Amino acid sequence: MFRQMLSAALVATTASACAGRAPAPVPVVQMHDDRLDCSAIIAEVQANDAKIKQLGKESGEKVAQNVIMGTVGAVVFFPALFLMDFQGAADKETAALQQRQSYLAKMSEQRSCAAPLPAPTPAS
Repeated sequence: MFRQMLSAALVATTASACAGRAPAPVPVVQMHDDRLDCSAIIAEVQANDAKIKQLGKESGEKVAQNVIMGTVGAVVFFPALFLMDFQGAADKETAALQQRQSYLAKMSEQRSCAAPLPAPTPAS
């Protein structure tokens, strides 16, 4: 009896550890912002745009994974429900990057940068 409970707890802990990653949102205002020139602002905006696209793809994959695990868990194998990702790391990181993009756009405008910055892309 004790072995079965211990085994079940071990499986549940291991499965839940695989369920998703913790979000690591980027701060909107960063310590080095006062030292950014126009080219550095534009470079960061472009890097952030690439990261937002990557996170959008990750978010879509997590939705598909959750649908599959939910279906398998409800119909076939209950422990599969522990593999679902409820942390929403990609969505939280995307929202933080969009806020950062807005902040960088305002900073670019205040510094009269020549190239206009693209508007923040909405989450998909």
